[in-house]
Amino acid sequence: MDLPQDPAMLMSYINTKLRDIYPSLDALCDDMHLDRHELEERLAKGGFEYSPKNNKFW
Repeated sequence: MDLPQDPAMLMSYINTKLRDIYPSLDALCDDMHLDRHELEERLAKGGFEYSPKNNKFW
């Protein structure tokens, strides 16, 4: 699966999945076969961090 390369587009894509389908980032990563650490690093480079309480990046 090709994820968006732009951090803002990636954040939007991931947040949509978290809002509509997945109860947590771990569930999303497991189902989509993504490395959570790598995903969080990519988004951190764009200034985004994950909020478990809100189940989204901001």
